[in-house]
Amino acid sequence: MRPPEFWKADAEGRDAALTMRALLTPISWIYAWAAAQRFRTMTPRHAAVPVVCVGNLTVGGAGKTPVARALRARLGPHAHTLSRGYGGKVAGPLRVTTDMRAAEVGDEPLLHARDGGAWIARDRVAGAMAAVQGGARAIIMDDGFQNPSLAKDLNLVVVDPVFGIGNGRVFPAGPLRERLREGLARADAVVMLSNGAADSAPRPRWLAGFEKPIITAVLAPAGIAPDGKLVAFAGLARPEKFFDTLAAMGADIAEAVPFSDHHAYSDDELDVLAQMADERGATLITTEKDAARLSPEWRAKVAVLPVAARFVDESALDALLAPIQDRMKIAHGKA
Repeated sequence: MRPPEFWKADAEGRDAALTMRALLTPISWIYAWAAAQRFRTMTPRHAAVPVVCVGNLTVGGAGKTPVARALRARLGPHAHTLSRGYGGKVAGPLRVTTDMRAAEVGDEPLLHARDGGAWIARDRVAGAMAAVQGGARAIIMDDGFQNPSLAKDLNLVVVDPVFGIGNGRVFPAGPLRERLREGLARADAVVMLSNGAADSAPRPRWLAGFEKPIITAVLAPAGIAPDGKLVAFAGLARPEKFFDTLAAMGADIAEAVPFSDHHAYSDDELDVLAQMADERGATLITTEKDAARLSPEWRAKVAVLPVAARFVDESALDALLAPIQDRMKIAHGKA
């Protein structure tokens, strides 16, 4: 979904924003209560290997998948990913392979499968057990911060510094998945993932009392854009981040077409995009995540710009991951 305008922090003073917030606030109280109740009533089960969760505080994307992929690169090939498989039909547990379709397993697991062991499971405990049986020595959860069923050894919360926590209200009155204080209490670190250059802005007020590490990272292109005019399209929570990345690279963007997050592209929509590009003498370009939702035929016609999370202070990240790496070694007699 695309975040509504009244979720943004700067919408607080607008009459329409105030009205919508007032109408939805009672529902947000129920949503926040239900989120807290899950943690009060459920006893998490522990996996046989360390579990690292990459989550966020808000509805929609903040860059969890690039961060999860970066952590896997650091932890090595025996770290497997586990995700719900949002947008896919299969409940799992299932090991994802690159030849599967996004309609079956979701788009993000297909990206993880390119890097190594990747699993989907709506039941996270069952997914963790399957991953361990499949050879995982550590599990990286892509999302699941608000799911209390599986115990986590390290919780990293990813935040887009530009959007932050929006208006600071719980869904649907705002973008928060739970009350801010409860989410931050479980977080072991916050990753501020900027789009482009690292943000040197002061610590936001909503993090004033947070005494754990705050790590800065940058979402940077991991490839080059084609020469000439481009018609860019993206189905992300905030597709403008992709368009901004292209612009920062100096790309000639003839058109930028946003879609909702995890959008399933129809042939008719892609035909319109292709016609738009043809009329402008341009090349179609999209994200890796969007490309995973295209058929092989369409994928061959669309350029893809991959991105990667780059950490400004790698030593801070290494310090957080050191206990996880030690457990991976000790458990397999490599201490």
